[in-house]
Amino acid sequence: MTTAAHLSGQPARKAADLLKAYLGLTKPRVIELLLVTTIPAMLLAVRGIPSPFLVLATLVGGTMAAGSANALNCVVDSDIDQVMKRTRARPLVRHTVSNRHALIFGIALGAGSFAVLWAATNLLAGVLAVGTILFYVFIYTMVLKRRTAQNIVWGGAAGCMPVVIGWAGVTGRIDWPALVMFGVVFFWTPPHTWSLAMKYKDDYERAGVPMLPVVARPTAVSRQIVLFTWLMVIWTLLLVPATGWLYTAFAAVAGAWFIVLAHRLHAATKRGVPTKPMRLFHMSNTYLMIVFVALAVDSALSLPVLGWPW
Repeated sequence: MTTAAHLSGQPARKAADLLKAYLGLTKPRVIELLLVTTIPAMLLAVRGIPSPFLVLATLVGGTMAAGSANALNCVVDSDIDQVMKRTRARPLVRHTVSNRHALIFGIALGAGSFAVLWAATNLLAGVLAVGTILFYVFIYTMVLKRRTAQNIVWGGAAGCMPVVIGWAGVTGRIDWPALVMFGVVFFWTPPHTWSLAMKYKDDYERAGVPMLPVVARPTAVSRQIVLFTWLMVIWTLLLVPATGWLYTAFAAVAGAWFIVLAHRLHAATKRGVPTKPMRLFHMSNTYLMIVFVALAVDSALSLPVLGWPW
């Protein structure tokens, strides 16, 4: 009976492992960015709370689009994932899922995301989602990532699109606040990614990926982190005319905090003392959450808009 019970449990375990592998292809932790930024963008678009169905449909379609892009990224990058310690546990490296099945899975998710967004929101949101997938796979993954140290700067534009898709899902158009939110994430991405790459420099070098910390001196990297941090914080303040006091206060305080940590990293790098770039990496996630949660609360409460000073 023990043997029979053991054998009967094997298919269930295999199915669970396979499900976990397909979920791993979508990189769920990366998709957290979608949730952190999309909902606040939708709330800001109406300065209130939009239809729960519309929010749910946009999140489902957006999650499918992000999962599609990530799965296809895993297929293209399966060769370098094998030599990087940080990525050796991914499903394609462990052969839990075949490249062919991962490719089909990624394409199916992309097609599904377009169908969901078009049917439940509007055509513009669906087209933006498909365009984001294509840009991430063909421009970032297949061209920029392995050829230029500016890969994450321009390739990171794909990660900025959830705010635009969320805004378009509510309004059916793209307005200036959506472009400002796009810019916030755009300028946030380099400090976030380069601080991680400083920690895993040897990994990227072994894989032949020219991340900035691989091809530039540490002080040049930390200087770029400081530059993009200032641009990011200044860019968050461009949303002030469309928001209230709560967002403005949190954006300013959180931005000052980020600037201080970026300058500390740069100062330590210049002195040649051991640095802790992962502290900035983890803090960057917290920072983005604070700014966009403040934006969401400010919008949901319909606080008085500060407006333009003229």
